[in-house]
This record gives sequence, C-alpha cells and structure tokens, in this order.
Amino acid sequence: MVQEFKDFIAKGNVMDMAVGIIIGAAFTAIVSSLVGDLINPIIGLFSGGIDFTNKYAVLSGEVPAGASLEAAREAGASVFAYGSFIMAVINFLIIAWVVFMLVKMVNRAKAIAEKPDDVAPEVETGPSELDILIEIRDSLKKSA
Repeated sequence: MVQEFKDFIAKGNVMDMAVGIIIGAAFTAIVSSLVGDLINPIIGLFSGGIDFTNKYAVLSGEVPAGASLEAAREAGASVFAYGSFIMAVINFLIIAWVVFMLVKMVNRAKAIAEKPDDVAPEVETGPSELDILIEIRDSLKKSA
C-alpha cells in the first residue's frame, strides 16, 4: 500500500497538478489585485463611485439608520447582504473577462510558436539545365 502511494505521488500528473495549484494561487492574487486595485476604481470613477458592498436589508434586530454592513453585523442583527453578493458577481465577471483575455493571448502566442516557419512560395524558374540538355539531345537525334 505504501509503495502504491509512492508510485501515485511520483507520477507526473500529480506533480503537474501540484504545480498548477501553486501557480493558480499566485495567479489568483495577481488577478484579484488587478481587479480590486486597478479595474474597480476605474469602473467606480465612471459609475459615480457606486459601491454595493454596504447595501443590506435587516431581517431581524436593531440597527441604527445608515449603519454600515459591518456595524449591523457587530450589532448582532440578522442581515440580508445583497450588496456584497452583487459586488461578488461583478468582481467574478471582471475576473472571468481578464482571465479569458489572458488565456486568449497565451493561446495566440502558443499558436505562433508552434506554427512552422513560412516557406517561400515556389517560383517557376523555367526549365532546368537537364531539361535543356535532353531537349538538345532529342533535337539532334531528329536531325540526324
């Protein structure tokens, strides 16, 4: 059983998967920073600073008017935080779009790298030297 486990771990697929997970975690941090630090502020600039994060409805409990979502939760109120969900959906769509564009660029670069070098098109250069010699030989045979 221990040997089977060692064989399983030593297989290339498991190691590739582990590397993929590690790279994916690092990539997630990069994409999250790209969305949170660069794209969302630009969208907020054009949308008038709309941020749904603190939008909620109180289901039960007492919450002071105008309190933030965090303050409502600290007060012990049961809240329906629809704004956080909306922002999560928006962030997901932005992240999915960024990842789509990155994958598209990588696929394009991979296709260019795998494409064989363009071969120059064949140009007709006329008859070869051998063709001319054969033609001369045949003409000499006919005249003789």
